[in-house]
Amino acid sequence: MSQTDLADSLPTVLRGQPIERVTRDGVEYVVLGTAHVSRTSVEAVNALLAHESFDAVAVELCDSRAQGMRDPEAFKQMDLFQVIRQGKVGMVAASLVLSSFQKRLAEQYGIQPGAEMKAGMDGADQRGLPVWLVDREVGITLRRAYSSVGFWQRLGLVGGLVASIFERQEIAETEIEKLKQGDMLESAFSEFAAQSAPLYRSLIAERDAYMAARLREQATQSGYGEGRRVLVVIGAGHLKGLCEQLRTQQGNPAIEAATLAAAPPKARWPKWVAIGLVLAVFAAIGFAFHRNTSLGAAALRDWVLYTGGFSLLGAIIAGAHPLSALAAFVAGPIKPFRPGIPSGGISAMTEAWIRRPSVADFDTLRDDVGQWRGWWRNRVARTLLNFALVSFGTIIGEYTAGIHIFKSLL
Repeated sequence: MSQTDLADSLPTVLRGQPIERVTRDGVEYVVLGTAHVSRTSVEAVNALLAHESFDAVAVELCDSRAQGMRDPEAFKQMDLFQVIRQGKVGMVAASLVLSSFQKRLAEQYGIQPGAEMKAGMDGADQRGLPVWLVDREVGITLRRAYSSVGFWQRLGLVGGLVASIFERQEIAETEIEKLKQGDMLESAFSEFAAQSAPLYRSLIAERDAYMAARLREQATQSGYGEGRRVLVVIGAGHLKGLCEQLRTQQGNPAIEAATLAAAPPKARWPKWVAIGLVLAVFAAIGFAFHRNTSLGAAALRDWVLYTGGFSLLGAIIAGAHPLSALAAFVAGPIKPFRPGIPSGGISAMTEAWIRRPSVADFDTLRDDVGQWRGWWRNRVARTLLNFALVSFGTIIGEYTAGIHIFKSLL
């Protein structure tokens, strides 16, 4: 059957939908491009599953997102202490911001973001088909995107992410449906790439390659060959890139996927700059003691007051408990002697221990982070905020103390 005849035989809801068919190593991949907040996309997934037969269903989800979609209550099992200890506060906060933005769209349109992905998984379960989760873990994608750009672009990225949760301008559903049109989509991404090619590569191009590799890897592991068919449900923004990767990608898919799923190496220069600053300040304090005991005592006092004071200020702004604020003041000056957990971590763990989050805090967490006051009202959000502001305050205190001590010696 020709592509034209095949399109004419489709149910009405599927006509005009962005669907590509790619055959690779004998396996036919039917790739459906969707909008993540769209009733039409959900209907298209259900109609395609009902109209054609498949051997598996692949969706643009990673393990953590799929788990959260299948079991929304799983989020309540989050261990704040482990999140802080493992240095995952930033990733959790970013995920909360994204989920808050998605929830706003869900409230506007009466449909959960990613409902078409859940429809794909549910449809596969009903038919006894395997579900392939082919997207890269969201935390790795955010880390690779963040590390791919410079300092000022990082500020813009974080600022834009935070601003998105407080934006209240409604987006017309007709505009979301237009995102499925290839020409408009390609133009939008071309402009995006021109503005920030590294971000485009991390957020879009790398994931296109990763998902293509995962599809090939899953097909190989399942022993799929000639005559097998897989439905692939992805966001329309990945349709062209994924299909191109499926057609042209070479090499071992498992190695390709593992390479693209690797966490980016941490830049060493910020660490060395921080160590250099602290060593220089301590050398200056030692020199001050050598010159004059009272001068040395004053320099040491300045170090304690500035690092502890700004850490304390961060805790106060975050609305921390007095004992958490005291922990911040104590932890700030001794940060160089305990590199494992930052001062914000000490204060945040104290906050979580004294003001243990309740079930209600987890229930309302996604709602609360969408409002300025909610970050202070919700105990989970306030603990994360406390971590960030105290850590930031300690850094400011270190530089301020260093400048003041060096000036006193001149």
